[in-house]
Amino acid sequence: MTHGGYATRKVPFLAVCAAILSWASAYPLVRMALVYVPPIPLAALRYAVAAVIVAGWLCVQRPVRPKLRDVPRFLLCGAVGIALYNILFNTGEQSVSAGATSLLVNFAPFMSAFVAVVFLGESLPLWGWVGSVISFSGIVLIGSGLPGGFTFGSGATDVLAAAFCSALYLLLQRPLVARYGALASTAWILLIGAVVLAPWLPAGLTALQGQGGWPWFLVILLGVFPAVLGYAAWAHVVGAVGVARSSGFLFLLAPTTLILAYVMTHEVPALTTLVGGAVVMAGVLLMQTYGRPRSAPLTLPDGSD
Repeated sequence: MTHGGYATRKVPFLAVCAAILSWASAYPLVRMALVYVPPIPLAALRYAVAAVIVAGWLCVQRPVRPKLRDVPRFLLCGAVGIALYNILFNTGEQSVSAGATSLLVNFAPFMSAFVAVVFLGESLPLWGWVGSVISFSGIVLIGSGLPGGFTFGSGATDVLAAAFCSALYLLLQRPLVARYGALASTAWILLIGAVVLAPWLPAGLTALQGQGGWPWFLVILLGVFPAVLGYAAWAHVVGAVGVARSSGFLFLLAPTTLILAYVMTHEVPALTTLVGGAVVMAGVLLMQTYGRPRSAPLTLPDGSD
């Protein structure tokens, strides 16, 4: 491979495993915690725990503070990629299984490509469109087996909206990672997301009162592992092998979630979920391999990529 490229670097195997396992655990853990806490207060509790850890890291490491011109982008990343994403994600998981949720969220790469084409002037090759159509057919198949299908307000619609937030977040944070590094930019974004969700924190604390120690344990697990360890480990992976190469490992997330959901909650996915998930992943794999969006020759107004 070319000298100085990411492809020549070794993959940090332990960091990949830590990120995938941490993120996959969020799906069944959220389902388990929703028994005790409503969706939005649960998100507030989870990121309050994460904020304590992140604030400690920021105080010790003292990374470069965001420049004034980047503050609106940081705020948008925290509001959309953390707060709104988790509100929609948690709401959707009230009626959508953990495995089906993880498979629907796999549609995010297509949404990211679509946003890049529509708003950033990038072009999508033919194979990208083919992969998108294949993935969309898989999404329809999964939704056909879920309560309410894709009607407005259904769990599947909420999860797809969360996937769109994730796609938008990935595009918004790209120039921030380039300027501040993956770990520092993620830390600031997590902290902002926790602040946005803070108004629902009292309701979350009230819901936990008198419930015993188990719900508290679930909330702490959600705050420590998917919210902090997962992002920190993934930042290390991206820093080691680059965004393009690391994105391929995300295909391990859905099957890992299916396994963890079965082990933790005895959840057995429906046949339509499995078949539809396989179709979605095949389409995304095709798009990521042969149909990535081509960057436009012009840069953004602020000079970022």
